[in-house]
Amino acid sequence: MRSWKFWLGVAVSAVFVWLTARGLEWSAFRSALSGGQYIWLVPAIAVYFGAVWARTWRWHYMLRHMKPISVAHLFPVVVIGYMGNNVYPARAGEVIRSYVLKKKEGVSVSASLATVALERLFDGLVMCAFVFATLPFVPLPVFYQSIVVGFSLLFFAALVVFLLLAANPDRTDALAARLIAATVAQRFRPRVQTLASKFLVGLHALRSPRELAMILFTSVAIWLTETGKYWVIAQAFPALNVNFAVLMLMTAVVNLATTIPSAPGYVGTFDKPGIEILKAFGQPANVAAVYTIVLHVALWLPITLLGLWFMARESLRWGELKQLTLEEPAAQPAILAD
Repeated sequence: MRSWKFWLGVAVSAVFVWLTARGLEWSAFRSALSGGQYIWLVPAIAVYFGAVWARTWRWHYMLRHMKPISVAHLFPVVVIGYMGNNVYPARAGEVIRSYVLKKKEGVSVSASLATVALERLFDGLVMCAFVFATLPFVPLPVFYQSIVVGFSLLFFAALVVFLLLAANPDRTDALAARLIAATVAQRFRPRVQTLASKFLVGLHALRSPRELAMILFTSVAIWLTETGKYWVIAQAFPALNVNFAVLMLMTAVVNLATTIPSAPGYVGTFDKPGIEILKAFGQPANVAAVYTIVLHVALWLPITLLGLWFMARESLRWGELKQLTLEEPAAQPAILAD
């Protein structure tokens, strides 16, 4: 809490929450909230954990050239990581799951962080693809279109860089060695070189067109499944009248918006864009707000509780994770820059 990044995130969230709250009629909001058919949350949460299982399978696939780990063994690690994202700022859960993976399976933190960076990259590309795929059916305001185009260019450029790095490992290692020699003090060079080499190992999944296609396919499946949760929860609110394409668009926009610095759990940065998308397609502001907030809680609470349970089951302690972070401190910027 002493970090300026934490307070910047809190300030950004406060602005988004204020923007969300000022446009609501609270009596209509309470009426929409009380009219929800919340039995739909049960299948919605089941669908969401299906998406988490698919995420785990994708990570298993990306890690297998380093160490084959079953999906069942990886699932608690993934859940702990998402719990960390929900309760800590700056997507710290991504770092936490890499350290937990090292503790349980001995996989290098730097290498696993490279696979996590690839996950976020493909997630971003799929989100942008969702927007472009739905534009013929649900036109997006020009302002949002320009933002998505910017994100698309950024993600595509990052993919090209990662592909180039993975294409020729020997040449990349040699280039990294020259850069490290030119920029890093002599006594730190062996350590930094080792971390860089391990990170590059994590990118090896990009070397095979078949593996690249499989990562892309599973990424699309993951986000279609998660959009399925949006659709199931929409059934809880009869006054909400949106089709699957609009929810695909909402899924893409809100998840791109969560890259904005915010308080833990993406408070405000998830909610305001989601409400605005629904309003743009004729949904009442208060119904849109109730739906988006219930959706946010349903995305946040179950996996956070399950992550805490897995931490207790694995006898993991925050102090222990902190000690692990001291072992490979240079690995953290690789994911915090995500």
